[in-house]
Amino acid sequence: METVARRIAANDVDAGDHAPRVPAFLPTGHPRPVLAAAARASRGVLAMVLETEGSTYVDPGAMACFAGEQQAGWLSGGCLETELARRAAGADADGRVEWVEIDTRDDDALFSGSAIGCRGRLRIALLPLRLMPGAGELLDAWWDGGAPLERRVDAEGRVGLAIAGRQCDWQLPAAPVAWRGGNREWALHLPRPPTALLLGAGPETGTLVHLLGDLGWRRTLCEPRPRWQGVGDDADARHSDASAGLRLARDAHDAVLVMHHDFERDREALEAAARGGAAFIGLLGPPRRRDDLLKLLHADVREALLPHLRAPVGIDLGGKGPEAIALSIAAQLQQWRGQAGRT
Repeated sequence: METVARRIAANDVDAGDHAPRVPAFLPTGHPRPVLAAAARASRGVLAMVLETEGSTYVDPGAMACFAGEQQAGWLSGGCLETELARRAAGADADGRVEWVEIDTRDDDALFSGSAIGCRGRLRIALLPLRLMPGAGELLDAWWDGGAPLERRVDAEGRVGLAIAGRQCDWQLPAAPVAWRGGNREWALHLPRPPTALLLGAGPETGTLVHLLGDLGWRRTLCEPRPRWQGVGDDADARHSDASAGLRLARDAHDAVLVMHHDFERDREALEAAARGGAAFIGLLGPPRRRDDLLKLLHADVREALLPHLRAPVGIDLGGKGPEAIALSIAAQLQQWRGQAGRT
């Protein structure tokens, strides 16, 4: 099994050329809370980063929602949000698009009163949501439908959202753009949310489901055993039918995590996952157990599985126990998503 171990180890630095589904890198960690807040805000402003240069906390396409005293999402480490909230309140009250440019690339920014010397520039549009009827349905569809969201803004106040064949366009009043030169229109792509299928539950499942949720993954948990029915209840979907997990493993998921702590159940899950479209298949357990499982698989199943298998799943961060294991798995998924999704 030495050759098999080398092939599995190579997957940690391979973007997964053999698989069709690789989740794109998101411009911000988890857009869902922002989109959900924007979809439900009767009065509020969606702040959208149009351009960045230099060292910035986020990339173009990142968003935050300001609604009264409430805020969802971050565009900085906290140093910009007070001013953005003030400007957003003005955009909402005036009923027009406002433009904000924050440039801290000069040395003077290091010694200014706000001391926000991040050495970068952001250009941001502030969009009053009350002037965008119907936007909520499209914003919700990003999470519910698992499709990319296309966003368009131009300097004349034209705003558009499109997802899965549905589109809304608005012509909003707009203040003059706050900077000279550069782009006058922007197209911003928000990739679909990544999906993880967890086959089996154990002591680490609750922490793992929570971590993946915070990182923006849609999580489906399949666990038929009564002992684990209360674990991972905050998953986005849960199935207790044993056949459901095997069926879902053959569907399109970005990542499949095999973690029953049960040899025969894990063997069945690996066989099903090998026939699916997941680019990342993680198997919980030590190398010896992995090798024993692989020996029982048919050669064609094993060959289909190996290009995508991470076993043992997780990055060795040090430490033992359920929480450390969950963290190591979440870290490996985040690393893989960032590397593969940027290609």
